[in-house]
Amino acid sequence: DKATDPSIPEENWECIQRFCDQVNADIEGPSLAPRLLAHKIQSPQEMEALHALTVLETCVNNCGERFHNEIAKFRFLNELIKVLSPKYYGTWSSEKVKSRVTEIIFSWTVWFPQEVKIRDAYQMLKKQGIVKEDPKLPEDKILPPPSPRPQNSIFDTDEEKSKLLARLLKSNHPEDLQAANRLIKSIIKEEQEKSAKMSRRASTISEVSENVKRMDELLENYKRQELSKCDQETLQTLFQRCEKLRPLLFRLASETVDDDEALGK
Repeated sequence: DKATDPSIPEENWECIQRFCDQVNADIEGPSLAPRLLAHKIQSPQEMEALHALTVLETCVNNCGERFHNEIAKFRFLNELIKVLSPKYYGTWSSEKVKSRVTEIIFSWTVWFPQEVKIRDAYQMLKKQGIVKEDPKLPEDKILPPPSPRPQNSIFDTDEEKSKLLARLLKSNHPEDLQAANRLIKSIIKEEQEKSAKMSRRASTISEVSENVKRMDELLENYKRQELSKCDQETLQTLFQRCEKLRPLLFRLASETVDDDEALGK
């Protein structure tokens, strides 16, 4: 409510970032947040809807893959389409809100080309004549500031990029602001890729540990007594899975050379 308060003309970045933090901290966050935001985006109060769209864009930049998966579902996309469709709220939604919604859906077709449902939803809007032509994405629109970053963030560790970004953001030239926007997008993409790699590494190491532990238990039993047919099959399955995971572990280790702690694991 605070992040989308219609009585405040400017964005409340502190509340918006706190909302993003809550989405990231709560296990149900990525599935609950889009529903809450859809309700606000459909508000008859223009300012509330516009603030909610800013919160949505900020979440897309900061809340990772699980949030992206939720907004790419027809269930959420349909809620955005209702704002544009004359069958639903399109007759009384303001042009400003409708323009932003169109721009956001189109930008997602560019940023998430792998999400077929987003592309289908956008093509349907064009087919029905609700969207006449592709909006021009504003290159000089600076993305909202990212939420508090993890340690060893690219924003902090890449000093050269940080200095360049600071210099571009201070400039009054439109081409510098465009360059800053592109740089922020590329840094956020790097952050997301880094986070996905860390998550994949953690889950692989966890799976390997569990498999090896179970194999050890079965082999200990095998030393003492003959294994049942069921246990023998389990042991064989675990062995095959470990064989498949071995090259993946080597690859993860080679990608982790700059991180001693992760390499140790």
